[in-house]
Amino acid sequence: MVAACGFYSAGVMAEMKIGFVDTARLMEAAPQVKAAQSKIESEFAPREKELVDLQREIRTMDERLARDGTVMSESEKGKLERDILSKRRDLKRSQEEFRDDLNIRRNEVLAALQRDVFEAVTAFAKEQNYDLILSQGVVYSSEQIDITDGILKKLAD
Repeated sequence: MVAACGFYSAGVMAEMKIGFVDTARLMEAAPQVKAAQSKIESEFAPREKELVDLQREIRTMDERLARDGTVMSESEKGKLERDILSKRRDLKRSQEEFRDDLNIRRNEVLAALQRDVFEAVTAFAKEQNYDLILSQGVVYSSEQIDITDGILKKLAD
C-alpha cells in the first residue's frame, strides 16, 4: 500500500507544471514601475523646487549676515538673525512634511504595483496551465522554470 502511494505521488509530481518568479526583478524592471517613478517625481518636483529655493534664500541671508553683520545696527542684525532662524525652522518642517508625503505616496504606488504584478502572475499561470508558482524564499530555481521574463512581457502589454 505504501509503495502504491509512493508511485501515485511520483506520478502526480511528474505531471505538475511548476514555475518560479523573481518578484524583486519584476518590481525593478516592470514598465509600470518606471512610469510610477516618473509620475511621483513630476508630482513632487514643485515642492522639491520650493525647498531648494528656500535653502538658497537662507544661504543668501547667511552670506549677507557674514558679509555685512559688522556694519549693521544691532537691531537690524538681530532681525536678520531671527529671520534666518525662522526660515531654517520652516525649511526643516517643510522637509519633514515633504519626506513623509513622499513616503506615503511611494507606499501607495508600491501597493498598487504589487497588486498589478500579482494579477499578471496569476493570469500568466492560468494561461500557461501552471499548477504552482513559487516566489520568495526559493534557494534555487533553474532557468527552465523561471517565468519572470514571461511575466515582464505580460506587464508590458
